[in-house]
Amino acid sequence: MISTWNISASGDGSAGEELLLVFDRGRPARLLILPAWFDEANKLRRFTVEVMRRLDAAGIDTLLPDLPGCNESLTPLSEQTLEGWRTCAAAAAESLGATHVLAIRAGALLAPEGLPGWHYAPQSGPKLLRGMLRAQVIAAREAGNSETSEALLAKGRSEGLTLGGWPIGAAMVRALEAAEPALAPGQTAIAQGQLGGPGLWLRAEPDDDAGQADALAAIICGGLA
Repeated sequence: MISTWNISASGDGSAGEELLLVFDRGRPARLLILPAWFDEANKLRRFTVEVMRRLDAAGIDTLLPDLPGCNESLTPLSEQTLEGWRTCAAAAAESLGATHVLAIRAGALLAPEGLPGWHYAPQSGPKLLRGMLRAQVIAAREAGNSETSEALLAKGRSEGLTLGGWPIGAAMVRALEAAEPALAPGQTAIAQGQLGGPGLWLRAEPDDDAGQADALAAIICGGLA
């Protein structure tokens, strides 16, 4: 179901109400889900929800909060910082009573250290930036313009960038250049190979794969058993 969650004012001043997709029946296991970002978020949205449905059927509550600047948020994406999103992810874990975390792709950069759980196919900040810059250069070339990843990145560090339609602030660009996912105690990585087949983020359009959703849910259920 669709609900909301409230962000209390934090050190960077972020506060407000954001949407929350939740399967919540008050059960002991409560899984905070930190989804993929930007274009990958669109490609993996259906897959993420299908995993949530399977976990709900297995007796596990799942909590997928919007962060500021994401989806229907009224807060501009261009104003968001990596540290601000980390603070909000930790706030969501606390306010929603999460017991575990599932971080998907770049969502692994936000996983609260105090929660056990899983990083599914974690993606680093540099790899995320490289992929988006490459797509921007290709799009510019097709439009008859000449751009390079190096020049775009230099501009992004000082002014911010719009990549693939996503306005990313300078502070976020600079933070992503060095951001690496790190497994905290009790957290383990799930490689794409454990699900079978290539990752859905590689497909041209958003899609679903029932077999991969089954496999990811089974890994989580096994870890919680």
